[in-house]
Amino acid sequence: MAFVDLRDRGFEEVYETYGTMVYRLAMVYLGNHADAEDVTQEVFVRLFRKGPAFHDKEHEKRWLLRVTANLCLDQLRGPWRSRIVELEEAVDTQSSGGDELVNMVLSLPKKYKGPIHLHYFEGYSVEEISRILRISVSAVKMRLKRGRELLKLELEDKT
Repeated sequence: MAFVDLRDRGFEEVYETYGTMVYRLAMVYLGNHADAEDVTQEVFVRLFRKGPAFHDKEHEKRWLLRVTANLCLDQLRGPWRSRIVELEEAVDTQSSGGDELVNMVLSLPKKYKGPIHLHYFEGYSVEEISRILRISVSAVKMRLKRGRELLKLELEDKT
């Protein structure tokens, strides 16, 4: 299998292709625009400075998602993070009627946000999420199950 350096396409093309996806995942984890923008910028800096040669576009996409998740988790572990107020701004989902659902996902505990977002908003399978987040398949399944249960409870409360 030949490796292709997809970074040769140029920053604008790569950013246009994946920028929104990276930003949305960062918003799911971090909950505010400024931090999500910082992580998005850092992800693309890392891609162009030291990203590997990718097998194909899907390999590149998974690498970007994994780096995004790792950078977000690093930020969340930081000591200053405990002083940040919860979700400061709503996410722009670029779809009508999706704001309430996105806000419900953002209100989930941290460990459920990533798997729920990757599965339902990005369309990844359990096995792919396991590789991206570097957790076991059973952990992904359990986080999806518990996240859905929490969302169901919240939806029932609203009706």
